[in-house]
Formats: sequence, C-alpha cells, structure tokens
Amino acid sequence: MKKWWHITAAISLVSFSISVRVQGQVRKDIKSESAHVMSAVDIKSQPLKPATDDPNYSIAPEDVLTIDVWKEPEISRTVPVRRDGKISLPLLNDLQAAGLTPTQLGFEIVERLRATIVHPQVTVIVAQMSSLRIYVLGQVTRGGAYPLVPDMTVMQALSVAGGFTPYANVKKIHVMRTENGAEKIFPLNYKEVSRGRKSEQNIHLKPGDTIVVP
Repeated sequence: MKKWWHITAAISLVSFSISVRVQGQVRKDIKSESAHVMSAVDIKSQPLKPATDDPNYSIAPEDVLTIDVWKEPEISRTVPVRRDGKISLPLLNDLQAAGLTPTQLGFEIVERLRATIVHPQVTVIVAQMSSLRIYVLGQVTRGGAYPLVPDMTVMQALSVAGGFTPYANVKKIHVMRTENGAEKIFPLNYKEVSRGRKSEQNIHLKPGDTIVVP
C-alpha cells in the first residue's frame, strides 16, 4: 500500500512540475508578444525624423518633402520636388520650392493659404534628400553628377571630374545656383585661383550647384 502511495505521489509531483513549466513558458510567450506589440506601437507613435536638421538647408529638385497643414488632412501630404523646382499642392497648384529653406517654404504656403483657410499653420520637413549632388558640365574629362561631400569646393569638384579637355576656357568657369527662386552665377578663374589668387572665387558648393566649363 505504501509502495502505491509513493508512486502516486511521484506522478503528482511530475505532473505539477510539467504544469508549472508550461504556465511559465506561456507567460513568457505572452510577455514577449506584448513587448513586441508595444514596441510596434511605440515605433508608429514616433514623429517623422527629418532627413536634415539644418535650418539653412536649401531645398533642391528631387528632394521629398512632408508638408503638414494643421487640421487640413486633404492638403497635408508628402510630395516630391520636381526637376523644375516646383511642387504641387491642393488649392495652391504649382509652388516654387527649390532654393528655399523649409521654413521659407512654410511661410510661402501659409501666405498662399490665407485666401482660403483661417490662420493656417504649416510645417515643412525634408523627408528625403535626393539632391546631395552637384553637376559638372562642359569641357571636362568626366562630366556628370557627383556626390556632394561636406565642405566641397569648386576646385575639388573639378578635380573629381578629371580635369579639363584641351579646349577648355579655364578663365571663364562659373557656378550656377538657384536660391529663393532666382538664378545666381559665381565666376571662377582657374588659373588665378590655382596660383593662390582670388581664393574667394573657390566657393563651397551647395546641393544642386552646376559647374560649367566653357
């Protein structure tokens, strides 16, 4: 009789141990799943991180902008900057964006919306910078688009382009830049700058700048 009692007690102890392990695993799985769900919620609740925090960043063609008009979901949207430097928004049609900072573009949108919306509030975020490149055209060995590295100058860009062809007029090089919707020209005399003169002509480049070597 005692023998059977010991066997029954052993079986009960093993069953209890298995039950505890199963419950512990279930709780662990539930906790893990809950953490996963909370993590997903946290990620979705995080605000959109801008591609740049530089307040002086000049919007350029092929950038992607997120434009949020408070309490106006029909107008708020993410839009690309076209190659002509403009974007399209409801109620506003085409709007110049290239050459402006996000703050300046926000002010421009506010002014345009005043005709239809009372006290519009606008936030402009550069969601994607597709314009971090410069262009070298004309009498160079390898013309085309090049990545813009920090603090890149005209002379450095010309070096990346492989130098000049025999027909290049290196005294008449110029940089074309769009700022605030207007075209600006910056001249560079390569011979003078390479000799240590007129160093102010060796400007730092900005996204979208085009160097022309006639």
